[in-house]
Amino acid sequence: MREKRNIGYVLLPVVLCAGLIGGVFIGRFVEQRRVSPSQEKVHRILDLIESQYVDEIDIDSLLEASIPDLLTSLDPHSAYIPASDLKQTNEELEGSFGGVGVSFQIINDTVNVIEVVSGGPAEKVGLLPGDKIIEAGGKQLSGAKATNEDVFSTLRGKEGTKVNIKVKRSSSKSLLEYEIVRGEIPSNSVDAAYLMSDNKTGYIKVSKFARTTYSEFLNALTNLKEKGATGYMVDLRNNSGGYMDQAIFMANEFLPSGEMIVYTKGRTPENETIAISDGTGGFQDADITVLTNEFSASASEIFAGAMQDNDRGVVIGRRSFGKGLVQNQTELPDSSAIRLTVARYYTPSGRSIQKEYSRGRDGKYELDIVDRFNHGEFYSQDSIKFDQSKKFSTVGGRTVYGGGGIMPDIFVPEDTTGYTSYYIEAVNKGLIQKFCHEMSEKYRPLMKEKTLAAMNRIVPREDSLLSLFVDWAATQGLPARWYYINQSRDLLLNQLRAVLARDLVGYDAFIEILNERDATVKKAQEIMMSGKSKEMLKADQSKTAKDDKTK
Repeated sequence: MREKRNIGYVLLPVVLCAGLIGGVFIGRFVEQRRVSPSQEKVHRILDLIESQYVDEIDIDSLLEASIPDLLTSLDPHSAYIPASDLKQTNEELEGSFGGVGVSFQIINDTVNVIEVVSGGPAEKVGLLPGDKIIEAGGKQLSGAKATNEDVFSTLRGKEGTKVNIKVKRSSSKSLLEYEIVRGEIPSNSVDAAYLMSDNKTGYIKVSKFARTTYSEFLNALTNLKEKGATGYMVDLRNNSGGYMDQAIFMANEFLPSGEMIVYTKGRTPENETIAISDGTGGFQDADITVLTNEFSASASEIFAGAMQDNDRGVVIGRRSFGKGLVQNQTELPDSSAIRLTVARYYTPSGRSIQKEYSRGRDGKYELDIVDRFNHGEFYSQDSIKFDQSKKFSTVGGRTVYGGGGIMPDIFVPEDTTGYTSYYIEAVNKGLIQKFCHEMSEKYRPLMKEKTLAAMNRIVPREDSLLSLFVDWAATQGLPARWYYINQSRDLLLNQLRAVLARDLVGYDAFIEILNERDATVKKAQEIMMSGKSKEMLKADQSKTAKDDKTK
């Protein structure tokens, strides 16, 4: 023991000396790296502005305004997040936030409670759907042109903190006052999950890829399986992405062991990854379709690409956004952050689906969706022109293309059936929401249970409901034009029933009714019920096997 201690004492001066010398060299190297000619130029410019510019300038504010421009000159997805926005930005993906637990809609400058989170702080003190929040935290929210941001800033807050609110309820002549202790409110990313009319297909709508998305998704799969689902329709339309690992976990549920899900390539080893399925997924034999559109991006495209390239599921809808860049978020000392693109991701066939872009913001990238619309892509698959040099093959031998999003196996055009000037004006003026809000106020006390069946028993149906809306809309400045109303009849009724269901039953019911006339959902259900989805994939695989034997 003494001998070891002596060796330590002998080596200590040597180690200290070596550390000192090394520190000098490292310091010089870091200093050289830190102050390059370009950086020295920037420092000099800032010094000149601060000391000699004609007006006094806050250099920190100048830098705050300049950093976003610096990052947007790199690629379309690297971004700067100011400290004031970082918390709310993170909350959207972290899966929960501190708040009172209500969803709301501002109608006629009044904050109307649409839904109260079950078991949340607001429900515990007695808030009800239909209540109107007049004041929160001493801030007037009624009749003062309140914005969504105003409501968020007053109702959200740190868990355990209190907020006093005043609400108006139809059954009370005076305002009701509540003290609510804010709690953890889950920010769900699975918006809806229900068993479809065939009693075999489970529909799951995923709105984003947050920290809790996989666990929510797995719960939805399991619950639907218990109800009898043998196949699943995963709706990723308008899902702009989020955490890549959640998409990987979701894909793993459907793939056998050893199948590639996604891989990334960057400049440094830590940004190069590969994800392979481990065979633990509980739904490897289930039929699956994936719904996409032009706003399905990033993690949505990872999931869709994994299903398509492994010939595991059929992708239905329209071409996805085309975001194949991976960002890492780094928080800065002042609690702001940057999201810097560090890699590109590739689907199992080896394709990058990132659409083309030029460094810097020239406007073309942002207008790509508009260009697709103008070129007719929303309505015709033939209008899409793929680069033949970016042709790849799936496991089963199907041809897929890189360089611009995931192209669905079955194209479904945008459905504008029923769009008339009457319908568009009703939507633009928010009349459907306002009418349904008044209706829900009338029928909510009669609802014995929060189910579609209960709603259908008490709310007028079909032409009676439509006539009530048309008469009411006329009092709001939208005259009845029955030629156009009849053309929009099915669309108007579907929208009216869906919004009423949202207000009286919940968001699941809202989505379920909207899906009744959704062309993409109907096509996917038709494919699954007929067994054609599995037939399509098996046909491709057998064709490839036959071609291999021929060779």
